[in-house]
Amino acid sequence: MLHSNIIGYLQTHSHRFLDELKEFIRFPSISAQPAHTADVARCAAWLAGHMRRIGMENTSLIPTKGHPVVFSEWRRASGRPTVLIYGHYDVQPPEPLDEWRTPPFEPVVRGDYLFARGATDDKGQMFAHVKALETLLAVDGRLPVNAVCLFEGEEEAGSTGILRFLAENGDKLHADLAVISDTLMPSPERPTVIYSLRGSIGLELEVTGQRHDLHSGQFGGMVRNPVQALCEIIARLHDAEGRIAVPGFYGRVKKLSDTEKRYMSETGPSDAELLENAGTEAGWGDARYTLYERTTVRPALTVTGIAGGYQGPGSKGEIPARASAKIDIRLAPRQEPLEIECLFRLFITRTTPPEVRAKVSRYSSVSPVEMNPSHPIYRAVVKACLRGFGGKPLFRRSGGSIPVVTALRENCGIPVALLGFGLADANMHGPNESLYLPNFIRGMATSIHLMRELGRFTT
Repeated sequence: MLHSNIIGYLQTHSHRFLDELKEFIRFPSISAQPAHTADVARCAAWLAGHMRRIGMENTSLIPTKGHPVVFSEWRRASGRPTVLIYGHYDVQPPEPLDEWRTPPFEPVVRGDYLFARGATDDKGQMFAHVKALETLLAVDGRLPVNAVCLFEGEEEAGSTGILRFLAENGDKLHADLAVISDTLMPSPERPTVIYSLRGSIGLELEVTGQRHDLHSGQFGGMVRNPVQALCEIIARLHDAEGRIAVPGFYGRVKKLSDTEKRYMSETGPSDAELLENAGTEAGWGDARYTLYERTTVRPALTVTGIAGGYQGPGSKGEIPARASAKIDIRLAPRQEPLEIECLFRLFITRTTPPEVRAKVSRYSSVSPVEMNPSHPIYRAVVKACLRGFGGKPLFRRSGGSIPVVTALRENCGIPVALLGFGLADANMHGPNESLYLPNFIRGMATSIHLMRELGRFTT
């Protein structure tokens, strides 16, 4: 249990913690939009200043070709393990704005929830660890472990900067465990540790035709419309059963054992739960697999955006010269991003109508990752969850992708604990994103318990 001084500090300063989180959230740190580059930089500077104020050391802004990495550490626990805490201070674009009940960067508390962009993904979850560090330093004057914090500003735009940093400096970090809170839990009382992530490839497919837009009355019926051609290509990406129709796509997909299928069935969300969280009544996809399996151990290909032609009010009689689509491919365990991208490009070449031209551009690529939940370090994670949340954590797979997880494992050899404090209905990436505030407090307590439990180990 936490001693009374720790509990007292958390209780006394809880309102300040929330006010500081609101201040953090007010920065519209949208990494993918160049118009917000200055906002991302201001957010990074604020976060670095905050780390200095709570007593962390050697804090700096590490420049990258994109947005800076906030680095901070405390390494005075001689002979004790080192914990690396990762998070990201950048956020998704807030559109569609008209679906927000309140402005996305003006955090509002309604009941037990804080509503704002970044509340759960990832400022709120990350800040729980920051406040845990502050509490231990303020009350005990030291940490029970060595701590390294890496907070990036490009997770929502491909993590290019921190991936390069880890490739060049990963061997110097020397951490025994990386803790990342950027995932979800099914209910407030049931903490969850993620042990598998899908990989991802972000692509743009552009189809071009004639040199310029044409009058649809004068030329309609005699030239191939790039928008129509794009739609025809997209329609061929899946078969009638919802399977991806790219030849060879499933060649490396791992086949689940009966034991794994049973475990997933016993610990994972039901189809009804997933449909409820998605806000829909009907599922889609390969009917041979449950919805949980489809979103975690099976690949997916999703058209996330499409553009072409006139989008304003009324009509405009034109044949557009180009059309484009954003393609998000999620990779199952054992699939190789480069191989899948090559298969996709070959498929596009073969299915593009001869009257138009197609171009595929890649803007992100992440390998899938699986972790061993029986690793001894996870025993400390389980104990911390029991004490912070009062319940034993579930070990689940996730359909999401976190680029830095693969880098931490491959470049640094560090085991990773994906310990999320967000709820399944937090609406990450959507309008009215929220953070369940009791979990903000429980997250702090869990982080404190984890550092103390790890502090029992010697190195």
